[in-house]
Amino acid sequence: MSAPTTRNVSEREARQVAEAAREQDWRKPSFAKELFLGRFRLDLIHPHPSPATEGVRRGEAFLAALRTFCETRIDGARIEREGQIPDETVNGLKELGALGMKIDTKYGGLGLTQVYYNKALALVASASPAVGALLSAHQSIGVPQPVKVFGSQEQKNAFLPRCARTDISAFLLTEPDVGSDPARLATTAVPDGDGYLLDGVKLWTTNGVIADLLVVMARVPASEGHRGGITAFVVETATPGITVEHRNAFMGLRGLENGVTRFHRVRIPAAHRIGPEGAGLKIALTTLNTGRLSLPAMCVGSGKWALKIAREWSAVREQWGRPIAAHEAVGAKISFIAATTFALEAVVDLSSQMADENRNDIRIEAALAKLYGSEMGWRIADELVQIRGGRGFETADSLAARGERAVPAEQLLRDMRINRIFEGSTEIMHLLIAREAVDAHLSVAGDLIDPEKSLGEKGRAAADAGRFYARWLPRLVTGSGQLPHAYQEFGTLAGHLRYVERSCRKLARATFYAMSRWQGRMETKQGFLGRIVDIGAELFAMSAACVRAEHLRLTGDHGREAYRLADAFCRQARIRADELFARLWTNTDALDRKVVSGVLDGAYRWLEEGVVDPSGEGPWIADATPGPSTHQNVHRPVRRPGSEAS
Repeated sequence: MSAPTTRNVSEREARQVAEAAREQDWRKPSFAKELFLGRFRLDLIHPHPSPATEGVRRGEAFLAALRTFCETRIDGARIEREGQIPDETVNGLKELGALGMKIDTKYGGLGLTQVYYNKALALVASASPAVGALLSAHQSIGVPQPVKVFGSQEQKNAFLPRCARTDISAFLLTEPDVGSDPARLATTAVPDGDGYLLDGVKLWTTNGVIADLLVVMARVPASEGHRGGITAFVVETATPGITVEHRNAFMGLRGLENGVTRFHRVRIPAAHRIGPEGAGLKIALTTLNTGRLSLPAMCVGSGKWALKIAREWSAVREQWGRPIAAHEAVGAKISFIAATTFALEAVVDLSSQMADENRNDIRIEAALAKLYGSEMGWRIADELVQIRGGRGFETADSLAARGERAVPAEQLLRDMRINRIFEGSTEIMHLLIAREAVDAHLSVAGDLIDPEKSLGEKGRAAADAGRFYARWLPRLVTGSGQLPHAYQEFGTLAGHLRYVERSCRKLARATFYAMSRWQGRMETKQGFLGRIVDIGAELFAMSAACVRAEHLRLTGDHGREAYRLADAFCRQARIRADELFARLWTNTDALDRKVVSGVLDGAYRWLEEGVVDPSGEGPWIADATPGPSTHQNVHRPVRRPGSEAS
């Protein structure tokens, strides 16, 4: 078998491709960016922004209809059992308008705000995470969002009405040997007359098995009249040469319509190209700025359900003469679930409302929400299984078969696990956020640590850096967090905000010290960078929780209870943040690198003895050589009501 077809690129080229795709400018303020720079800009998020009245009316009306649909027409147990979403459920979502939640009403959509779109996803995902994933992939990263932001008017007229009511879309970037390193993208779109010929293989194509429209990222070779580069295209799945070769199966999200798609000389009209050639990655990253909020929104839904089950179960299950909730070991887990769910909802709602208002740049906030939501959501699911004990490990069908309530706690754990990988793994999110967090430093001092810059360029960078740090560093010494009466309008939460203010300055000082110490090697210190980002995530979540609690107090909506939850969350978060601060400089990173080197060199192969390997035979990475497909096409068009099965 031939080796997988991939492009060999240098580390520097890979970084250049990723850097070119970044949004380079900061035209709007960013709370999270300022936080990493040691500036606690509470004014950017407080008072908590509020949605417009019309947006609330429209959103609440749809949520009411959607709740009825979820309760009567989504059978989560059936989807889990059969491993696919029934056609009647998909068609019902179309009739409801759920495919067009974020699409403007002039194109036949519902025109919901980001806030209510996320509330809808949380609701749907509580009924079936697979249905939530279908709707999210279709609207957050599929055809509607990139066409809405970057498409021509002709493309909007052609595709948005279809996506709003009838057609399901998917986003295709990943390849068998290309994940978070798009510089190695091997799928090509070669100019041919008034169009392009598309060749390649795409992996993990969520919705791809049933999609009608695809957003495909492909590399256009540079040639006369063609700038080339990674480019985005809208592709009709009915086009000859497209084969869905395999429907993937996973540990969770068993109804996910995710597969492997091969393109062989697929003709794409030039009119289906989104934006100019070479803009594909920038389009993808910009789409994800708000698209990433859908995943933590569904984590919020999971947290709410986990809290309900933990409350009900812990009140009736007794051990040693008392309900298990009365035992501190279990009570601590329930407190964590309640406080963290409150904070996750605060983070998602705040970020979503800022996205709707479009006054702030939320690229870091959305990335932090995705990172924090997926990590804490997984912990919530794990704690729920522990609270349920043996019943948490038992399947819902087994529980029901022996006469007990069918609580799918183990399914929640399986379904939630992918969130730490979806739309950027935790490790990639650490690097992405860290890059944005140090952007101000690289802007003024980047040439100083770039080995390819001349002495003259380094001299000019040194002068710029000197002026910047002469103004910036003194501001990190003292701040309002050291004043005993600062933020007193927040009552019992004021101390937590003072902690955030002090800690963000401490975080900025640590980042500066690390850059001074490691300079060009900073990007290799991924353990350090990950902790920096995780501290920032805790501080952002604490800020959002306090602001939300105060907002609820002022509106008279469970204010006292919200304050208690915010207080509990902040106390828990402060312990985690303090531990992360300590591990910035006291850790096993250097030793870990030596152990890893030994593992890869085979020095510890003796440790692997005494077991058998149940893995099957075959290559680690499947062959993705371009060419015609030799597989049966497993694309499964959703049958519309009244149509006959093909």
